[in-house]
Amino acid sequence: MSKKLMTPHEDTLEVIELSVKEPKRFKVLLHNDDYTTMEFVVEILCSVFRKTSEQASAIMLLVHERGVGECGVYTLEIAETKVSQVRARARNAGFPLKCTLEEVY
Repeated sequence: MSKKLMTPHEDTLEVIELSVKEPKRFKVLLHNDDYTTMEFVVEILCSVFRKTSEQASAIMLLVHERGVGECGVYTLEIAETKVSQVRARARNAGFPLKCTLEEVY
């Protein structure tokens, strides 16, 4: 989206064109492992990603069956925060749950 602004500059008017871009978006992904319990993954999806029990169970099954599942799409700062929260909670619970982010093109 572009917006033109007219600004006074001495005796003439100067036209300044501003361009507003949508921020880049990033997918947050959970990866399957042989140690993290399904219950813990559902808990993470509900608490960190605000999924319902049904949504969390469906994502958990995708992670289990396909090896990876998408938790949501966010701006970079929010995605990084969610990845950090998952990693910290998994580490505190003694699980090696892997959580990554990937840019959406």
